[in-house]
Amino acid sequence: GTRASSFTKEQKDRLRLLIKLYVDNMDDGHAKVKMEEVEKYMDDTWFAWIGGDQDNSVYYYRIHSPVILIEFDHQKPVGTRKIYGSDVHRQHVHAVVRTPNGNDYGKDLLKQHYMEHPHQ
Repeated sequence: GTRASSFTKEQKDRLRLLIKLYVDNMDDGHAKVKMEEVEKYMDDTWFAWIGGDQDNSVYYYRIHSPVILIEFDHQKPVGTRKIYGSDVHRQHVHAVVRTPNGNDYGKDLLKQHYMEHPHQ
């Protein structure tokens, strides 16, 4: 990948907009805080791209910083070979947004929430 500290202003602005597409799925207050964190670590953010750059290309990208991890990938859906053939295509995508080292992987966060904040 490429470190955002080497990007031009325009490239950084585009990266911010791409990150914001994902972060804006949060409640407004959380999104504001997360984007402030993202901005703080913008120069420590890495962007990687694999794939084509044409309108019909399939691709994968990863955005990784100390405060956010975003992955987007076109996939070959299981069980659809008769419909789509065996190639990866743009009709099936996966996207993941995480906090790196957020200490949440594999945890039952809902159970933890109910234990810490009982609901009647």
